[in-house]
Amino acid sequence: MTAPAIPGLTRALAALLLAAAMVALPQAERGALAQKAQQEAQQKAKQKAEPGHQVGDKGALRLLPPSSVTHHDIVTDSGPMSYTATAGTLSLHDQSGERVAAVFYIAYVADKTTALKRPVTFVFNGGPGAASAYLHLGLAGPRIAEFRAGRERPPHLHDNRQTWLQFTDLVMIDPVGSGFSRAVKADGGKAFWSVARDAEALAKVIALWVADNHRADSPKHLLGESYGGFRAAKVARALRSNHGIAVAGMTMVSPLMEGAFTFGGTRFALGAALQLPSLAAANLERKGAFTPERLAEAERFALGEYLTTLAGPPPRGDTARAFYARVAEITGMPLDVVTRTRGFIRDNYVKHLRAGEGLIVSRYDATFTGPDPHPDRTTPRGPDPLLDRVSRAYSGAMAVYVREELGYKTDMTYVLLSGEANDHWDWGRRGGRDNASVDDDLRTLLSLDPSFRLMVVHGYTDMVTPYSVSRYLLDHLPDFPNPSRAQLKVYRGGHMFYIDDESRTKFTRDARSFYTAEW
Repeated sequence: MTAPAIPGLTRALAALLLAAAMVALPQAERGALAQKAQQEAQQKAKQKAEPGHQVGDKGALRLLPPSSVTHHDIVTDSGPMSYTATAGTLSLHDQSGERVAAVFYIAYVADKTTALKRPVTFVFNGGPGAASAYLHLGLAGPRIAEFRAGRERPPHLHDNRQTWLQFTDLVMIDPVGSGFSRAVKADGGKAFWSVARDAEALAKVIALWVADNHRADSPKHLLGESYGGFRAAKVARALRSNHGIAVAGMTMVSPLMEGAFTFGGTRFALGAALQLPSLAAANLERKGAFTPERLAEAERFALGEYLTTLAGPPPRGDTARAFYARVAEITGMPLDVVTRTRGFIRDNYVKHLRAGEGLIVSRYDATFTGPDPHPDRTTPRGPDPLLDRVSRAYSGAMAVYVREELGYKTDMTYVLLSGEANDHWDWGRRGGRDNASVDDDLRTLLSLDPSFRLMVVHGYTDMVTPYSVSRYLLDHLPDFPNPSRAQLKVYRGGHMFYIDDESRTKFTRDARSFYTAEW
């Protein structure tokens, strides 16, 4: 009968034999073997701690490589600087400890700085279902895609002299279902696709990164665009309540503020009045006549005669003709369309402003047009002409950049905009997306933390999230101490106004002042 093995004795005997063999070897060979053993041990430890591909992963998560760390130099408007880029994933687990998702991020940390005193900004876009590539390659990151709306060729990627790395470290986050972020189960993404669960998940990702990188004492900022601005307010509250992390500042770019103004009915008088200044700005831009004074005149008309007329009985006779003519003059809309819709413009602007030329207007920038794929229809249909071009440019540029420059090589598709996430988004039970709002969140953040700061920024000619909506909301906040803590800035351009060099320069300058201001 064979004697049973004794694991402890076997390991001890093996260790003795290995030690004897090492003594018998020349010193140079012993050193080489020891170095190799140390490297193998370090590699195993790294793989064990690596949050990317894990043993037992199934489906798409098997395609996630280990984190990639690269070092770079750049010359910025503030001078030369070095930084470290880390592309990788952070794991989310359920209450049983099982991993349920891997969230992709790219962190940029300036070298040779006092990290504890340096701000760190967590960045995400909107959609819902969008990856962070827009703000990443269009505004804040150290590399920028040189993009012009009228060109079809791929964008040129080059150093961003105005990168926000000049005044803050950056962590670009792609929510589950976008970028390279995936749920473990094929249908697991739906568990993250709601207002509340999305905010909780991103708050957890931020808390994990802060802990892993020992940045508890760094001032923390949030930067979000469109729905990402809406998300930022929710994440800030989740960080405070669930993780004890206070957000020092929040920058909302072209944010969704009140769902009623974005998704409400076509006969919503206040919503129409708050959108009119953006249409007026676009008309002034087309004529080469844009000035703050002329736009201010349109703003007064919008919240004066225009609002009261739409809210009351439809005008008749000469009064109606004079009113509709005034609306047509301010917006550039055909008079017959304005008259037929009784002054309520909205989607009619997109479809009918340039219909005679076979063109359709972009909601994302009312100065931009493209060929109408359905000229025979009475309502707009098909992709937005500006968003489609910008998205294709950033999607291709991001895929190449991550793989070739950051060394994060994977066969997984980089999802810039997830239609699945957008289609299945749960806006909550209280009226759905029409009642989505950040008003309560902003009031709470500003009241609970007297040092919390807010900057809301917009493009004048954005129809998706008109700047006047944010102005209306901010104007109706309570009189908190130091009202300058909440500020609104508006720039030439549309929803993604930062693709304009001049507007991006002005915004970056304002952002630097926002980060460095003493309160």
